[in-house]
Amino acid sequence: MKVVIDTNVFISSFFRSSVNPVKIINLWKSGKITICISEEIFEEYFEVLIRLGLANEPELKELADIFQRKENMIYLNMVPKINLEINDKDDLKFIECALTCKADYIISGDKHLLNLKEYKHIKILSPGEFLIVTDGANY
Repeated sequence: MKVVIDTNVFISSFFRSSVNPVKIINLWKSGKITICISEEIFEEYFEVLIRLGLANEPELKELADIFQRKENMIYLNMVPKINLEINDKDDLKFIECALTCKADYIISGDKHLLNLKEYKHIKILSPGEFLIVTDGANY
């Protein structure tokens, strides 16, 4: 199963109180899901983590190692741009990535994306919804 993980979900996984994002990242680390990531998304993940002062966290080093090995991931250097009217144009990168890698889901906590619900057969779900729909809560 291929998914695109919005930055807010990825960053939330660093905070132990955010149980569902942690479960989703653990599904990825254990090979139960494959994440699709573009260069633009990758840069945003690490930019936000560093800005939040998490640069020295052991989890960040572990994730950097996984990203470097490209385990359970489809890394896209080039992603075609789409023209879609949405409230937050910065969210387009997640849809573009999902379309390019033919992802099954976009997992997000962003209300602008969640309001779409689906785009070209790609379901857009919150972390909790994703875990329920895919039975990922049992992992």
